[in-house]
Amino acid sequence: MYRKHIQLVEPDMMLAQRVIDVLEQSGYRVTHVTSGRAALFNPTEAITLVSSSLRDMGLTEWIKRHQEVSRAQSGVAIAIVEQDEGLLAAEAMRAGATDYLLRPFDAEQLLSLLRRVEALEQPLANIVVESWRSKQVLQLAHRAACTNASVLITGESGTGKEVLARYVHAQSSRSNQPFIAVNCAAIPESMLEAVLFGHVKGAFTGATQTQTGKFEEANGGTILLDEIAEMTPPLQAKLLRVLQEREVERIGSHKAIKLDIRVIAATNKDLRQAVQQGTFREDLYYRLDVLPLHWPPLRERSEDILPLSQFFMHKYQENSECRLSEDARTALSRYHWPGNIRELENVIQRALVMRHGDFITAQDLMLPVESVADTPTLVSVNSRGNGHVEAKKMAEFQYIIDILKQHGGNRTQTAKALGVTTRGLRYKLAAMRDQGIDLQAELGSAA
Repeated sequence: MYRKHIQLVEPDMMLAQRVIDVLEQSGYRVTHVTSGRAALFNPTEAITLVSSSLRDMGLTEWIKRHQEVSRAQSGVAIAIVEQDEGLLAAEAMRAGATDYLLRPFDAEQLLSLLRRVEALEQPLANIVVESWRSKQVLQLAHRAACTNASVLITGESGTGKEVLARYVHAQSSRSNQPFIAVNCAAIPESMLEAVLFGHVKGAFTGATQTQTGKFEEANGGTILLDEIAEMTPPLQAKLLRVLQEREVERIGSHKAIKLDIRVIAATNKDLRQAVQQGTFREDLYYRLDVLPLHWPPLRERSEDILPLSQFFMHKYQENSECRLSEDARTALSRYHWPGNIRELENVIQRALVMRHGDFITAQDLMLPVESVADTPTLVSVNSRGNGHVEAKKMAEFQYIIDILKQHGGNRTQTAKALGVTTRGLRYKLAAMRDQGIDLQAELGSAA
């Protein structure tokens, strides 16, 4: 459902009235406030347009506080800045703004931006976003989809780069045309050229028939070149020519085939560094990096973890009433997810098999306790020991204390939440005391 309610935070009454007129004529209901603090005092689910000319606080400060007070309402904020305030716009985006408008803007620019924001409110197939960082990425992806420019998607393995590429394709004018994904790392180097460009019969040993390439298959649509950094320099040169000329020749043929195609490249490596090291062509990099998109790792968008967990539970148990227990939700939120979304999907799929009853518990998740996300250490690291090992041990001890507090100091329930026996927990507690940790003081009344 579209959010047809807009909150406008603008101290200038004349400017505010112009925006209100445009919005109301387009069917929006507008609430206007003149101060930043007044807008923060009553958090709302409305999309908020906030001006950089606030008199009672700075724009970036307002965005940060809006993120805190509107988290439960999933509030969306759009910054309105002057033409010469590009740096402020960038700061607002880093602080959590979903997008920005440069003033002066016309009615179509405003309404177009709102349509992009509203598009994110619609259910998206295979895409779950709750954090503002994820929503920012989708906003940029939606902008990219409106052009035919090349897109470079970066991010750690398992963050969902192909999912984002499919979103760009689905939101573009090419959505009814083919989407072809090629994993450059999964195809042997000797075969990749033929897979991409095709070949004619007799072009090389084993070429018993003419074969179309992936570029031809994607003609009119989109091709995703995943793990592009794994492509060899000679093949990079041939790819560059395809991108420049917008045509391809099958191996063994001299007939050029015209291409009308959107190219999306994806990598988990730093291509700038690869260019400096001489393993990736600089001219090809700039051909691909027209519209860059970066998927942050899951640990940096923790608000997505539980919604994604629910999504995977439904995916693998459509008719199940299975739910996450409180200790499972805590464990999922605290884990640092080195394998990102791919690891989360595997963990949920495994937990659905391991569970007993209608709840997935922390024990069913089988997450390693020592790999819990970084937490403050309780005592200083022993300078005579291995610093890395000691830091991990301290993080584990902090996690155990947090779970003990959640269960009111109950050892049996805590052991179950941690996935260990009560005897194993007793050993852990004894080790903590040996490290000088005062459990009585840490747990207080819960001890």
